[in-house]
Amino acid sequence: MSAKFDIVVYGATGYTGQLVAEYLAVNYAGPGAPAWAMAGRSRDKLASVRDAIGAPADTPLIVADAADPASLRAMVDQARLIVTTVGPYQLYGSDLLAACVTSGTDYMDLCGEPIWLKQMIDKHEAAAKASGARIMFSCGFDSMPFELGAFFVQEEARRVFGSPAPRVKGRVRDLSWKFSGGTSASARVTFEAVAQDLSLVSILRIHLRSRRASRDRNSRAATSRCSRRICNPGPLRSRWRCSTPAMSIAPTC
Repeated sequence: MSAKFDIVVYGATGYTGQLVAEYLAVNYAGPGAPAWAMAGRSRDKLASVRDAIGAPADTPLIVADAADPASLRAMVDQARLIVTTVGPYQLYGSDLLAACVTSGTDYMDLCGEPIWLKQMIDKHEAAAKASGARIMFSCGFDSMPFELGAFFVQEEARRVFGSPAPRVKGRVRDLSWKFSGGTSASARVTFEAVAQDLSLVSILRIHLRSRRASRDRNSRAATSRCSRRICNPGPLRSRWRCSTPAMSIAPTC
C-alpha cells in the first residue's frame, strides 16, 4: 500500500517540531509540494499550532502517542518519512524507530544520546537493511553545521583542486547557545541510565576509543595525501575546544 504522506512531523506541538512544521508550511506549498502532516498527542494543540504557523487549514493532523505503540504504527503506515523531534529518545523513541524499521518507513531525528544510538544501531541495522528503511539520526544543531560544512568544503575542493579532500576538519570559533529543555532532559536521563547500569559506560568508552583511533589513522593518512591548504587550518589562539554529545557519534569526514 502506498503511503498517504511524504512527510509526517511527529512532535509538531513542541518547540523544535513547530519550527520544522512552520518551515514546511512556508517553503513547501502549492502544486508539486510534498504531502505532509503534523502529528502529536493532542489534536487540539496540533490545530492550534497549525493556525499559529500559518499552515493551511486543511493540513492533516495525526494523533499519536509514544505511550501507545498502536498509534505509532498507524502513523508510520501512512508515511514515507517520519521526522521526529520527540525526546529524550531513549524514553520516547524506541517503539517509533522499531515501527519504522518494520514497515520500511524512512526515519529522521535530532538525537544526541550516544548510548541509545549505539543500542538502536545494534538492534535494528540488519532489519532496516532488509525492509529498506533509511534511518538518519542526529539531524540537529550539533551535527548539521559540520555535515553541511564538510559538503561545501568538498564542493570547493573539487572546484579548486579537481578532487575532494581525504579529510575535513571543523572547528567552532564562536558560539552563543544554551541548553534547551529537550537537551537538558536527554542529558539527565542518560546520566540516570548510566547510574542504574554501569555497563553502559563501557559502550561509551569502546565507541570513543574506536573513534579516536579512526581519527588518528585518518589524520596520518591525510598528512601524506592532502594539501596543507585544506587539511591544516593552523593553530587556534585563545580558543576553547570542546566536544558535544553528538560530536562523539557523528561520522568522521
